[in-house]
Amino acid sequence: MYCYGANVRSLISALEERLDAPTAKGLAQAVSRAIRDGELAAGDQLPPIRRLAEELMISPTTVSSAWQLLARSGTIRSDGRRGTTVAPTRRGGGERYSRALRQESEVTLDLSTGVPDPDLLPALAPVLARLPGRSTPTSYLDDPVLARLRDLLARDWPYEADDVVVVDGAMDALDLVSRTLLRPGDTVLVESPGFPPLLDLLEDRGVEMVGIPLTETGLDLDAVESALARRPAAIFLQPRGQNPTGVSLTPTRARRLAALLRGRDLIIVEDDSSGPIACSTPISLGQWLPEQVLHIRSYSKSHGPDLRLAAVSGPDALLSPVRHARALGQGWSSRLLQQVLAALLEDPVAVHEVERARAEYARRRDLVVSRLRELGIDVPGTDGLNIWVPVRDESAAVLRLASQGIAVTPGSPFAVESRPGPEGHVRVTTGLVRDGHEELADAIADAARAGAWTAQQR
Repeated sequence: MYCYGANVRSLISALEERLDAPTAKGLAQAVSRAIRDGELAAGDQLPPIRRLAEELMISPTTVSSAWQLLARSGTIRSDGRRGTTVAPTRRGGGERYSRALRQESEVTLDLSTGVPDPDLLPALAPVLARLPGRSTPTSYLDDPVLARLRDLLARDWPYEADDVVVVDGAMDALDLVSRTLLRPGDTVLVESPGFPPLLDLLEDRGVEMVGIPLTETGLDLDAVESALARRPAAIFLQPRGQNPTGVSLTPTRARRLAALLRGRDLIIVEDDSSGPIACSTPISLGQWLPEQVLHIRSYSKSHGPDLRLAAVSGPDALLSPVRHARALGQGWSSRLLQQVLAALLEDPVAVHEVERARAEYARRRDLVVSRLRELGIDVPGTDGLNIWVPVRDESAAVLRLASQGIAVTPGSPFAVESRPGPEGHVRVTTGLVRDGHEELADAIADAARAGAWTAQQR
C-alpha cells in the first residue's frame, strides 16, 4: 500500500477511527492498532507529517512526537527516499548467525564454533566450595553490581572509567546499547568482516550499516574518515582479537582513530570479547575520548560461557539509558554469578589457569599460522581463538574440509554486504586444536586452493 494518492484518504480514515486522544501517545497507539488490524503492513508509507496533522487537525509537533515514539519501539523507520515506512515485524535478524553455525554433515573435528576449549577454563569447584552459605544479597533493591567485583574490574580496566554495569554477556550489552541509544534509520560503522550476531542485531534494529575494512593494526582510517561524511550515530569495533580476523588495535592506530572521532556526535562501542585470554595489552579509545566510549569486556571465553557475564563502562549520559532498560527488564545479573567471577579474579590458582590458557591459545594459533605461511597462505591478525583464511572458492573449501571430517565456518556470514564471485574466506577456531597442528594446516591449505570441480571430485 502506498499512502500517497488514492490510498492516503483511506489510511487517514483508518487512523481517525482508532484515534482515542489527539496526543502523541494516542496517535502512536492508533498507528499500532492499524498495523494489528491489517490496515497497515510492513513497507507501507506514512503520509508527511504536515499533511497528516492537517487531516487529523492536530499539531505537526504532536505527529512528530508520535513518530518518535513509534521509531523508538521499532514500529516505523526512515526508509531513505521512500520517507517514513512501517518496519517489518522481523527484519531477518539471526540469518547470518544461523548460516555461520549450520553444518551439513557429521564431523570429527568441529572448528566452526569460535568457543573456548573447556579444558582451558579455570576450575569452578574449588571457588564454589569456598563461597559462604548465604553468599548473595536477598533484596531486589541491592546494588546491581557487587562492590567487590566493581573494584576488581577497575584494577584491570584499560582506562579510568566513571562506572561499570554488569550484564549477561557481551551480546546482552550490545543488545541494550543498540536498543537504547540507536534509532531505526541511523547509520552505524562496523568492521568488515564483522561478527555475525552483531550484524544481525543491528539489521534487526533497522539501522544502516557501513562496513569499514581492517588493516593489520585495526580499522582502515581512510575508510573511517570517508564514512564520517555520512554522519554516523555510532561505530562498533573489537579492540583485541577481532572475530573473525584476530586483528588487534595498536596504540598508535587507536590514538589516530581517537583524533578522527574527537568531537563527533557519535558513540564508540568497543566489544572486547576475547577479554583476559587476549595476548594484546588491554586498550580503549576511552583513554582519549571517555565521554564518547562504551567499553564492553566479556568473561565468557576466559572464565566460562555459562557464567554469562560481561561488564560495560562509560559516562553516565550513555550508561543511564542502559541501566534504565535493565531496570525495566531483568534488573541485574545474578549476584551469585558475580560472586563466582570475583572469586575467580582473586584466586591465584584461577588467575594462573587463565594465564596458561592465554599462552596455550597463542601457541595453537601460531603453530597453524606458521605452517600456513610456509605453504604460501598468509593469515591476518595475531590474537584470539580464530584465524581468517583466504580461499579460492568458499563453498568448495568448506566442502573439502567437511569431507575430511573438519568443520569450519564459511566467510560469507561475516560480510556486511554480499559480494559476487566464489572467492572468500573461512574462519577456523584454532583455539580448539589440541594436537595435529601441522596436519590441520596442510588440510586447510589444500582446501584453500580447491575449486568447486576439485571439491566435488574428491
